[in-house]
Amino acid sequence: MIATDLDGTIVRSDGTISARTVAALARVERAGAMLVMVTGRPPRWMTEIAAAVRHRGLAICANGAVVYDLHTEEVVHAREIPPDVLGEAVGRLRAAAPEFRFAVEYPTGFVFEASYDLSRWDAEALGGRPVDGAELVARPGTKLLAFHPDSDPDELAARAEKAVGDLVTVTHSSGRGLLEMSAHGVTKASALAALCAEHGLGPADVTAFGDMPNDLPMLAWAGTSYAVANAHPLVLAAVTNTTSRNDDDGVARILERLFP
Repeated sequence: MIATDLDGTIVRSDGTISARTVAALARVERAGAMLVMVTGRPPRWMTEIAAAVRHRGLAICANGAVVYDLHTEEVVHAREIPPDVLGEAVGRLRAAAPEFRFAVEYPTGFVFEASYDLSRWDAEALGGRPVDGAELVARPGTKLLAFHPDSDPDELAARAEKAVGDLVTVTHSSGRGLLEMSAHGVTKASALAALCAEHGLGPADVTAFGDMPNDLPMLAWAGTSYAVANAHPLVLAAVTNTTSRNDDDGVARILERLFP
């Protein structure tokens, strides 16, 4: 099995996947191996990826909370955070940092507080809607997002872990103060391990690629792990192998060697 992160790993800085990388990914399935995209993205951000890779493989989305079939573009399985846990986590985080603004992802669609920073994403196009008060945590969600306008993400994640680490799994995957939280124990590694078990595979059968802290559990679990050269320092320190930057087709270079 080949398990690869998307943004910053095979997706380039301009948001595209190169023709070389698409061709390298095609080699994986052609050789009879499994191809799995393992990403923090929700399923609604996978349409362009599915088209770019010609609907090959499976995707583990939302940092392990959702399994998504790229062939059919359908959700196969979801692990959600219960409403009471969402409410408790939001309350604790607000107490720790009142500047936090929140959003909740579902297998399809999401809700967000009116003051939440949507950044470059268009809420209407992506199926989101603003909510107030109790409606934010009224139903189970695959991911709780907490945005802080001023904080370093590594420092922010450490603070949040102390506040809610017993309730949810805290990570981040961007250079801004945006935390991503899934159900307790749900990571890219837990979802990948479950998928492998279904197919009679173990860690030794998996080569994984990543670039950000949300990839760390997966990279630690996989028998062979690679970081792209542009990876977060924690990721570069954790892996046994490195390859070229995402913009230089680092993953493709390795896949071409593995599947000549």
